[in-house]
Amino acid sequence: MGNVILIGFMGSGKTTVGLKLSYRLRKPVIDTDKEIEREEKRSISDIFATDGEAYFRDRETAYLRKLLENAGNQIISVGGGLPLREENRELLRELGQVFYLNARAETIYERLKHDTTRPLLQGPDPQTKIRQLISERDAFYKAAADVVVNVDGKDFEQILCEIEKNVK
Repeated sequence: MGNVILIGFMGSGKTTVGLKLSYRLRKPVIDTDKEIEREEKRSISDIFATDGEAYFRDRETAYLRKLLENAGNQIISVGGGLPLREENRELLRELGQVFYLNARAETIYERLKHDTTRPLLQGPDPQTKIRQLISERDAFYKAAADVVVNVDGKDFEQILCEIEKNVK
């Protein structure tokens, strides 16, 4: 078994599923957002505010390249915007098997409506913004994914079982 990579929109459950899956499959878990924050010694919100989204996206690509050099047999959870770049989608495919945790906009909104740490959702109408971003990103997620896991209405046990049965 190689790397298992979790992609999807913010709030789709990547971080939590990654942690639970790491226990189940006895593999270490890496969250690219958390690793970039650690390397930068600041939050993603601060990175966006100070250096902009393009800088952050460049950091994501650089981190994927670093993982390719020395990452094997891990669970890797990536930021919601990471698969938008074609280069990143190619790197993800090289890194391992990619699972897209797919959730409806309503599910995401319910999970994130009180979360103030998401720079892309700070605004007057986050529900419309979520719908818009999901519709823009869905094709990119599907293009990167080996397996699409619909998470709406499922508990973590069901999601984990679905991923486990599809891990090569």
